[in-house]
Amino acid sequence: MHLTLIRHAESNHIQSGMISGIKSCTGLTPEGFSQAHRLADRFRVTGDHIGCQVFLTSPVLRARQTAEIIAQALPVGTPIADPDLVEQIPGDADGLTHQEFRELYGDFNPEIEPKRPFPPNGESWMGFVERVNCTLERLATQYAGQHVIAVTHAGFIVVAFMVLFHLPPSGSRAWIDPLNTSLTEWVKDKGIWHLLSYNDTWHLPPK
Repeated sequence: MHLTLIRHAESNHIQSGMISGIKSCTGLTPEGFSQAHRLADRFRVTGDHIGCQVFLTSPVLRARQTAEIIAQALPVGTPIADPDLVEQIPGDADGLTHQEFRELYGDFNPEIEPKRPFPPNGESWMGFVERVNCTLERLATQYAGQHVIAVTHAGFIVVAFMVLFHLPPSGSRAWIDPLNTSLTEWVKDKGIWHLLSYNDTWHLPPK
């Protein structure tokens, strides 16, 4: 399987400092829509993902809006929503600012408390890692031999690195930080995952 993970375009929740899951997400910023259109234009011009056979998306609005724009440049039609591609599930924190979260639930450190839910009715760090691992293996089995594109979130992409390279949680020395609409490409061949590219954003203007 050839798996291309795309981080959604710039979203309103980052600009407002909110923790946002399915319930509270208000979608993309104007710049986010522009980023998604630039990626779609890249696919039209280069044709480098014309062989895509499966197109998936997180059901969160910011990811769906990104996927709907990209879909116009791909041969597979409407993207399929896959709930396992969401960010770490925020539970009762969905819609809170980060400051409100700290006031209600304190700091969240996954290295110290990997089994602690984030927060009540949310997903623990260990649960998130296990979900990403299971999702990668499920996709590799379900779509063996196919090229899959999936619009997802930064956290999913980061945890995929940790799972596939057996890395500990990112700390203060280094951080994997995929940019909006970046492409990260993996191939699973003969049971081994190979990283082809990471954080590819050449369709975006330099900052």
